[in-house]
Amino acid sequence: MSVATDSPVNSSSSDDFTALLEAELDSGSSDLSPDQDAEKADPDEHERIKRRKMEEMASIDEAQSLTSFGSPKKNSDAAMEDSCPHPGFLRDLCIRCGKRSDEGVGVAFGYIHKDLRLGNDEISRLRNADVKSLLRHKKLYLVLDLDHTLLNSTRLEDISSEEEYLKCQTDSLQDISKGSLFRLDMMRMMTKLRPFVRMFLQEASDLFEMYIYTMGERAYAVEMAKLLDPSSLYFNSRVISQADCTQRHQKGLDVVLGLESAVLILDDTEAVWQRHKDNLILMERYHFFSSSCRQFGFNCKSLSELKSDENESDGALATVLGVLKRIHSKFFDPEHGGDFATRDVRQVLKSIRREILKDCKVVFSRVFPTKFQAANHHLWRMAEQLGATCSTELDSRVTHVVATDAGTEKSRWAVVEGKFLVHPRWIEAANYLWQRQPEDKFPVDMPKTK
Repeated sequence: MSVATDSPVNSSSSDDFTALLEAELDSGSSDLSPDQDAEKADPDEHERIKRRKMEEMASIDEAQSLTSFGSPKKNSDAAMEDSCPHPGFLRDLCIRCGKRSDEGVGVAFGYIHKDLRLGNDEISRLRNADVKSLLRHKKLYLVLDLDHTLLNSTRLEDISSEEEYLKCQTDSLQDISKGSLFRLDMMRMMTKLRPFVRMFLQEASDLFEMYIYTMGERAYAVEMAKLLDPSSLYFNSRVISQADCTQRHQKGLDVVLGLESAVLILDDTEAVWQRHKDNLILMERYHFFSSSCRQFGFNCKSLSELKSDENESDGALATVLGVLKRIHSKFFDPEHGGDFATRDVRQVLKSIRREILKDCKVVFSRVFPTKFQAANHHLWRMAEQLGATCSTELDSRVTHVVATDAGTEKSRWAVVEGKFLVHPRWIEAANYLWQRQPEDKFPVDMPKTK
């Protein structure tokens, strides 16, 4: 069905805009497989199919039909408008009754359709219907950051002299699925996909409905999605960019059509998820290009300058995939019954994270600035999230002293008492690798002699 040809203006019947939209969203039976066709009998699955059709409408030009609602309404139409709850608007027209609104009400879902806004009640209805179907298929939601999480990009003019060799090693854009290093001349950019990312997406897609969510511009986000998902198997239109954010410099799950209790987030930046830290799995940043190192103040050679890269089998994405599988398995553990809707993936994430350092009691020595409130420091909070007990005082139960100088009083005490003396990176490594690390790999430097 074409919205342009079947608009109420061109129709001889008195069908209203609701019937038009419902017909448009429901007209997908010919595109469905037999299994999908059978699922349409399921009301929840029906809602998911309707939402998918709404996403597909983004590629249809409805301008002529949607701007032609200026014709006089019948009395019955006016009555319907008065009683309509106006669940959402497409180009300022109610998706149910067709009434025009210039108030910009609701939350914009521009990544689904550039002119779509939905009211809170409709968002809740869609989320509830969607999550029921998703949980029945034993899937959760996974929101993925782009830069430094799944890939690393640099402007061509920022490539260092030691990286010039990369320009001769880029992969063909004609066969994206087999490449990992791409030169995008139309954007004056080079992008390197993180090792293991293709296998990660393939395996994660069996367990999660996935979104891309970046603070980059939409044009950039769409191009990166094409590199990561050239066959459009994983994301469809679920590519959220900076323009979709409802708060400046912040990402939010308010534009994700999934219940927060079923959403996990992978991102390298905690600060942009102030409202959803309990959903977040913090990723170790991927610094392939030298410009990335400079951006974060690292005075060191990048992976590309070292002509090196992360390991496929035990790199960051392989590690976090194992964590995601553990969380998924525990969430859907049949021993806890079959009512998945009452479960909260945030609690599962918290319980698994707290197992990592659960038997450790940690004291910090000169790691925090003078007069700094220790409990507010990110390392203190990180250690507690990993299950450790943190203290400012030494006692016999202390297992680890964390320091950057082996000459401090507490550091010397640790050596005398046979406690572990470790560098702060020991905590960070446990956080990123999701397991307690060997203490001897994180020694503390002896004080420099004058």
